[in-house]
Amino acid sequence: VPFAGWTLPLHYGQGHLQSHLHTRRHCSLFDVSHMLQTLVYGRDRIRFMESLVVGDIAELKPGQGTLTLLTNEKGGITDDLIVTNTSENHLYVVSNAACADKDLAILRDRAAQLQATGSDVHLEVSDNALLALQGPSMARVLQAGLSDDLAKLSFMNSIATTVFGVPGCRVTRCGYTGEDGVEISVPAGRAVELAEQLLGVPDVWLAGLAARDSLRLEAGLCLYGNDIDETVTPAEAGLMWTLGKRRRAAMDFPGAAVIMAQVKEKPRRRRGGSGAGTGMTLSCGHGMGEGWPAPLTSPYPHTPGTVTSGCPSPCLGKNIAMGYVEAAHSRAGTELTVEVRKKQHPAVITKMPFVPTQYYMAK
Repeated sequence: VPFAGWTLPLHYGQGHLQSHLHTRRHCSLFDVSHMLQTLVYGRDRIRFMESLVVGDIAELKPGQGTLTLLTNEKGGITDDLIVTNTSENHLYVVSNAACADKDLAILRDRAAQLQATGSDVHLEVSDNALLALQGPSMARVLQAGLSDDLAKLSFMNSIATTVFGVPGCRVTRCGYTGEDGVEISVPAGRAVELAEQLLGVPDVWLAGLAARDSLRLEAGLCLYGNDIDETVTPAEAGLMWTLGKRRRAAMDFPGAAVIMAQVKEKPRRRRGGSGAGTGMTLSCGHGMGEGWPAPLTSPYPHTPGTVTSGCPSPCLGKNIAMGYVEAAHSRAGTELTVEVRKKQHPAVITKMPFVPTQYYMAK
């Protein structure tokens, strides 16, 4: 199917349900090479990055990464991305394919502005492929091709290494499924070779966009363009945890005044339900993969919110969804009604993630 200018597989030989459950029970390989990978060099690289995103990049240890947000002057989210402070003296940035052109334009414009004032920063767009290996069997499968000890690599940490004989790779312990997993940045000319090595293990199946979407929704993770966009602020999206204490105090990122005012006054709408990271479980028994955004209604003649993502949960056997609800209706346990294809179904606000996450923290 068309996706962000690419043609990507929805699923491979196995159907969506089998692929999703296999990822939860074993592990799957996702080709996510459509995502933008950017390298930021120069002594002013951290100051450059912090002028664009809300995260505390300066506090990242060598090899450590963080999810952060590119914001605009109105406090809206331009993109969500992962920034890693590599041990090789550069920043490694992975951002969404759908936002690649606008992200790159923003990065290049800001770099040019800083360079004009004598700052030392420059960008390089990586042409590496990106493979995501996700699921409880990942560590066993990948360890066979690594000299590094995966047990020492915590969630959101990264190493430059050789993987199954392919040099020049970067392994980052992260992913979009809620499972223990890695993303492997690999030189494009050897990506097929590495993929075939991994797929030689019976536990590893190829997985496509359908499983990627249902897995991330069970894990309570946002999809840019659906659940967050330039009209949504971090406070509304329940993503204030991405703002470090120092950055909140300094208010030196785009849209800081708007975002911090919302924090003080409390936003009028929130993603899902009570507190950061809540969502809706929908008790109707119909497929819900189309037709978003769908309106949410209360028992009164009022529309307090909108559903932005939804699908049948393969693990829970019921429909789940994520959306925005007025603060007065956002408490967990609140009963609402969701309208799907002109039919109304009962829904209840519930905490996320819907399925417990399995991120790995090294001891």
